[in-house]
Amino acid sequence: MIPETFPVYLVSWEESVHLAKKIARLVKEDRFTPDLVIAIGRGGYVPARVVCDSLLTTQLTSVRVEHWGPAARCGERALVRFPLFIPVAGRDLLVIDDVTDTGETLVATVEYLERQEPARIRTGVLHHKDTSRFHPDYFAEPVHEWRWIVYPWALHEDLTGFLQRVLTPVPASLTEIRVALRERFQMQPLLRDLSDAAEELVSQGNAVKTGGRYRAPG
Repeated sequence: MIPETFPVYLVSWEESVHLAKKIARLVKEDRFTPDLVIAIGRGGYVPARVVCDSLLTTQLTSVRVEHWGPAARCGERALVRFPLFIPVAGRDLLVIDDVTDTGETLVATVEYLERQEPARIRTGVLHHKDTSRFHPDYFAEPVHEWRWIVYPWALHEDLTGFLQRVLTPVPASLTEIRVALRERFQMQPLLRDLSDAAEELVSQGNAVKTGGRYRAPG
């Protein structure tokens, strides 16, 4: 169970691309040539596209697996929501996701794909955490001390979730909210991104704005 306070690491677009290219290099060094690259939605969409670019392949598709929600909120189990709609029997598959945390997402995906009778399945992620029960074939960076990782393609969604966690009935400025996020989650988002997240919560009715300050509703 994730505690109320934990470290959060914000990954930049530049770092994300660098890590995805590293996965591609590892695949090449392994002399594995996939017939099809499969992105795990949603976190694997962008990394898989970068990997395909580096491998010079256009053979990219996806499956949608749900386990984690915004701001480190975890579902009971990983479920394949949107399966493949093409046959993969006898084909070499490369499955790409952003991170292994518990490992449940990749476990569910690989178990699903194995039932389709492919020739071989290889897996790759940007970050591999020691906490994962699943060990991917390729990973760009190990994570030995657990932290929640926010990728740029999920920044707005995650930031709204974390912002909602720190809002109180007492109105606070964006600068004060940023301090609260740093103290509780060791994260320091840009003020413009924080502003977008705060306005999102206001539009959803999950925050109240008064004179440029934000508070929890109620």
